[in-house]
Amino acid sequence: MIEKRDFYIDGAWTAPAQANDYTVIDPSTEEPAAVISLGSQADTDAAVAAANRAFPGWAATPPAERIALMEKVLDLYTARQDEMAEMISLEMGAPATLSRNSQVDEGNITDAIATAKAFQFEHPLGDHAPGAIILHEPIGTVGMITPWNWPISQVTLKVFPALAAGCTMVLKPSEYAPLDAMMLAEMIDAAGVPKGVFNLVNGDGEGVGTQLSKHPGIDMISFTGSTRAGIAISKAAADTLKRVSLELGGKGANIVFADADEKAVIRGARHCFNNSGQSCNAPTRMLVERPRYEAAVEQAREVAEATKVAPANEEGRHIGPLVSERQFNRVQDLIQKGIDEGARLVAGGVGRPDGLNRGFYVRPTVFADVTNDMSVMQQEIFGPVLSIMPFDSEDEALEIANDTPYGLTNYVQSGDTDRRRRFARELRSGMVEMNGQSRGAGAPFGGVKQSGNGREGGVWGLEEYLEVKSVSGWAAE
Repeated sequence: MIEKRDFYIDGAWTAPAQANDYTVIDPSTEEPAAVISLGSQADTDAAVAAANRAFPGWAATPPAERIALMEKVLDLYTARQDEMAEMISLEMGAPATLSRNSQVDEGNITDAIATAKAFQFEHPLGDHAPGAIILHEPIGTVGMITPWNWPISQVTLKVFPALAAGCTMVLKPSEYAPLDAMMLAEMIDAAGVPKGVFNLVNGDGEGVGTQLSKHPGIDMISFTGSTRAGIAISKAAADTLKRVSLELGGKGANIVFADADEKAVIRGARHCFNNSGQSCNAPTRMLVERPRYEAAVEQAREVAEATKVAPANEEGRHIGPLVSERQFNRVQDLIQKGIDEGARLVAGGVGRPDGLNRGFYVRPTVFADVTNDMSVMQQEIFGPVLSIMPFDSEDEALEIANDTPYGLTNYVQSGDTDRRRRFARELRSGMVEMNGQSRGAGAPFGGVKQSGNGREGGVWGLEEYLEVKSVSGWAAE
């Protein structure tokens, strides 16, 4: 079993101030996979103090030097991607192929480097204000709290823009999936990033997460996770008026019109089940125009029944377990609630798939004939569960799609360009994806309403970690 009890503080691996072992469970087998430590207030204080000491020197480092160190970390990351993928499969259950091809993708790092190279950290205000200049300066020490569902992806989406901005940081990865972040700490150390710039303290939300949120030495919290936790963090951070950037839950509507391409439903169902449904931007509500509805339900059923469920270490295209017993029980309860509330169960249901009696495996599940007031349409399930309902008009589809507390990603499938554009403008979400097309590298990721208030990726992700200073009289007399 892996033993990694130390934290990375002030450029060194450091034993916890007091013993507090935590066992990381392999969700494919329910067996112990690793032992880490959960930090105490003393560990958090030490990491924050180290970051505060390092901040003046790191903030004064020219952007080109910061970028050069980021590129060194990228080289080390690329060399260890296969090892990282194995670690993610072990700790959170992502299938081996998904881990290698998607989970450990270096795109967030390369995007942060490219964005920093093109960014103007200093620029004139404009011709209307001769001699005035705008300076973009690092906000300070950042507390980062990251989730388990796309663990290293969410870590790199925060760490590298913050490094580029000139911030120092304390990272608390999810205690369910901490091992990949500890590997990144090894790479940051090997690359020669100055001590104290990056610090890592493992812990849970109630412990280290709350300590960071309240800490007077933290200037900003960047959090990705549940809406419930985001609310708690915002309240904890309020007394110190620190900046809080939140990327929270989602309940994406996938609106399929009758003129959508023939693979639209199949594509949407597969996307919903990907990563075992553990993605905040999953299209879990499928709204289908009435003439195509019954055919869509049948297509979704076929996708669910064809979706293989297997242990994370198996090769090939399949979905793995959910991350934990707690998550497994929550998803089971919501599937049962869907049945109890009257949704038509088309595929899947409660219980483990046949032949899998141990591990946190869930049957890919499809509900049809749902109504928008049902729990399976309003609550973020975070499992491989798809809910389908019909609509008869554009106005009805838009009303249903927007009738949710969330606003992260919505999806539109239609051959009508004008219709797609209308919906892109009227859907209340931070992102809209249409006809299966990617939004592209460097596109901002984030939502509105209870899906959060920040943006990650590209120039928007870099600006989250910067303060804007307006200066007059900059030009020579």
